[in-house]
Amino acid sequence: MDKELVIVLDFGGQYNQLIARRVRECNVYCEVHPYTLSLDEIKRMNPKGIIFTGGPNSVYGDTSPRCDKAIFDMGIPILGICYGSQLMSYLLGGRVETAPVSEYGKTEVHVDKSSLLFQDVADTTICWMSHTDYISQVPDGFQITATTPNCPVAAFENADKKLYATQFHPEVMHTEEGQKMLRAFVYDVCGCKGDWVMSSFVEETIKQLREKIGDGKVLCALSGGVDSSVAAVLLSKAIGKQLTCVFVDHGLLRKNEGDEVEAVFGPEGPYELNFIRVNAQERYYKRLAGITEPEAKRKIIGEEFINVFEEEAKKIGAVDYLVQGTIYPDIIESGLGDSAVIKSHHNVGGLPEHVDFKEIVEPLRLLFKDEVRKAGLELGIPEYLVYRQPFPGPGLGIRIIGEVTAEKVRIVQDADAIFREEVDKAGIAKDLGQYFAALTNMRSVGVMGDERTYDYAVALRSVNTTDFMTADCSEIPFAVLQKVMNRIINEVKGVNRVMYDLTSKPPGTIEFE
Repeated sequence: MDKELVIVLDFGGQYNQLIARRVRECNVYCEVHPYTLSLDEIKRMNPKGIIFTGGPNSVYGDTSPRCDKAIFDMGIPILGICYGSQLMSYLLGGRVETAPVSEYGKTEVHVDKSSLLFQDVADTTICWMSHTDYISQVPDGFQITATTPNCPVAAFENADKKLYATQFHPEVMHTEEGQKMLRAFVYDVCGCKGDWVMSSFVEETIKQLREKIGDGKVLCALSGGVDSSVAAVLLSKAIGKQLTCVFVDHGLLRKNEGDEVEAVFGPEGPYELNFIRVNAQERYYKRLAGITEPEAKRKIIGEEFINVFEEEAKKIGAVDYLVQGTIYPDIIESGLGDSAVIKSHHNVGGLPEHVDFKEIVEPLRLLFKDEVRKAGLELGIPEYLVYRQPFPGPGLGIRIIGEVTAEKVRIVQDADAIFREEVDKAGIAKDLGQYFAALTNMRSVGVMGDERTYDYAVALRSVNTTDFMTADCSEIPFAVLQKVMNRIINEVKGVNRVMYDLTSKPPGTIEFE
């Protein structure tokens, strides 16, 4: 797709993806690349601008990451952030030293409004600082454009060469006017017009898929989650019945979820494609019998999915393309250049070994999750599916502590459905990041109807998060929790106790196992 491009060069910063997202929110396409990207590769990509990320190193360290100094002579606007600002200063002849006073957190910054970067920002604005080194002297030809009481160079620039730098992080929400600064960089400094809109992405992607696939046969593993659903609909719009979607119902989905997926994508649904539903519940329960160790459960669920999928694929015969719902964070987190692997994603590795296909199609590999949702709405996918709660690949298998059985699945499905229903009724669903019910392995004594019971305890979990890397417990109104507790104990056989999990991430995880 021929589009404006801004690239983010990653120097090990924790906010690399967030910078790209913020630029895309300005309707400008943005990609993250390792700082080792060569100048020839940059020229070939022809970006409108470059952003250097932060990072944990000191620029004067012997092993600190550095780019080629010649990048500043390419005539491409550059914005350095945190470590990126110090690197710009260091490479161009400025001085970077250990700061007498480190700055962390929200900080009042005084800006020079004559700078293009700060033209729409208040004279004094709140920004997010996180640094132990500081720029003690800017390079020749540069002007200081922002200061704090403890940081004499909070921002600096050489407007003639279109080189800009901020010691603070404009990409995080704690920098109150950070988006204005990023928008000023991509529009006023880089000269972008803003052609990254979802309607044009959807239209162009469908056209490209149609041209690429021609009359080929395509196979898609459909989970019912937003990523695979949007990928399937894009292919359906492009090639229709040449697409076959295999939906494996492993019996570990939320209540009625299998039927909901079939209603959308099955024979009675609105999309032109071949839909195969495999009801493999008993097969999974048999393999999981007696297994209590969390990682062992995950591996069994993943392996069995591959087994079922391969069996169905063999029935279909050779296909030309295999569709995956890989999205951009999957690619970045699975290792970007010399960056550390955060986690291996099933869409990036772990392909079926015995499925006969020629090439992988990943129509969403350019998108972040929120952009995938926008694409889904653009394609007309029902809102309840587009905004479905995040759901782990192993499903309820990791929301049931200990052994997984059909009876335990029924309990957690019913309890979870009640919790979600009451959250919706209370009108607070959109305020919560993720919420669900899980089944503990604890049984305790209770009294119901003047009789002694010895049943399971259900744990309710709800967190608020922007990136799912960290999360805090949600403050759900007590009246809502009390109503959920009453309904679960009265309506879900086998439960006599309901608890609310207050744990943040870290030290806990969002899921239970």
